[in-house]
Amino acid sequence: MLKKAAILPPRLARGDTLGVASPAASFDKEAFEKGARALESMGFSLMIPGGPYEKNGYLAADDAHRAQELNRLFADPDVKGIVCARGGYGSIRILSRLDYGLIRENPKVFAGFSDISALLWAIWMKTGLAVFHSPNVTTLKDASRKTADAMRSAFSSGSPLDIVAQNGVELRPGSASGPLAGGNLTTLCHLTGTPFAPDFGGHILFLEDVGEPAYKIDRALSHMKLAGCFDHVAGVVLGSFHDCGPAGDIYSICKDIFGEYGVPVLAGFESGHGRDNLALPMGVEAVLDARDKRLFFHGPATATPGGAPG
Repeated sequence: MLKKAAILPPRLARGDTLGVASPAASFDKEAFEKGARALESMGFSLMIPGGPYEKNGYLAADDAHRAQELNRLFADPDVKGIVCARGGYGSIRILSRLDYGLIRENPKVFAGFSDISALLWAIWMKTGLAVFHSPNVTTLKDASRKTADAMRSAFSSGSPLDIVAQNGVELRPGSASGPLAGGNLTTLCHLTGTPFAPDFGGHILFLEDVGEPAYKIDRALSHMKLAGCFDHVAGVVLGSFHDCGPAGDIYSICKDIFGEYGVPVLAGFESGHGRDNLALPMGVEAVLDARDKRLFFHGPATATPGGAPG
């Protein structure tokens, strides 16, 4: 995939309205309401479409409804940003139902993680809009202050993000630059062979996962490698692999998988399903310095209301 200049969403300000999308699984009412209060404490107002607690089996609603809801939130001029209610499963089912032309013409902050990784990649690939790997509403219920502060800063700051992995592990030395892209490994793996197949050429690749034993992590990475998803990757950042077994086992697998590419690999980043889940702008140019355990971005992740970065 060739590098392209990202479309930066307009910067959010205190009092702006965030729309809450439910593009994937159904969710717990109490967790949702606590997470909603956390967003309000950041200074945002919320617009929650009707019937947020309805269920269609394990999904939040049927495919058509979930896709229409997301399209409408992008089209609504009063909604300045969109945060997903929950991941779980279901995003892949609506990828072909989204109006990517509409999304491109109405750029705004779009945020979520886990299963939402399918939407993050599809929107970046199809529109060039920078998106945010960040907590979903339900995971904000017990998020650390560090997580909440990072999320607010990513959406609202005019300064470039500069993130140091406090407990980072340099798996392979070096530095690299490119737009950041990626997300949940298992979710991205299931896009392979579809019209939304990942191609991380020229990108700094970010990966995380939860609840998958080491052999399944190996299988997913090996599958994507054979499919060419990692060809010409610029560098690799590993987030949390929570409940996936000993970290050393995961790191050993990743060193083996990415070794032939000769790119820097930094593990131990505080983003994903762990205690801290730092917001990361996907599609924004960054520099990975594995020795210094840093990921720093060339510019802010959002644009001024007039459209210019900074």
